[in-house]
Amino acid sequence: MRFLVDAQLPPALARMLSARGHLAEHVTDIGPADSPDRDLWLYALDHKAVLITKDEDFSSMLVFGGEAPIVVWIRVGNTSRRALIEWFEPLVDRVVEMIEAGNDFVELR
Repeated sequence: MRFLVDAQLPPALARMLSARGHLAEHVTDIGPADSPDRDLWLYALDHKAVLITKDEDFSSMLVFGGEAPIVVWIRVGNTSRRALIEWFEPLVDRVVEMIEAGNDFVELR
């Protein structure tokens, strides 16, 4: 599966996903970290990438309808990079299963 990791999340998250056999990019791999949300949205659509974000704006953008990428919204508070990766890694297979089952929005708390 292909993933695009948003700027609020560490590049290490994309590296962990790559190590698990997925194609994963961090926003900084494709352009500036402060790229507008709309640009990331369109990139994810064009590349059929699942957008992983902590940004509530992307979940709000889904409300408007139309063509949209699959969004994984991580809703954990501020944490260290290591703690975030340790929390997220055991969830990867379940997230993939949910997406493959047809979910276009996955919220993780």
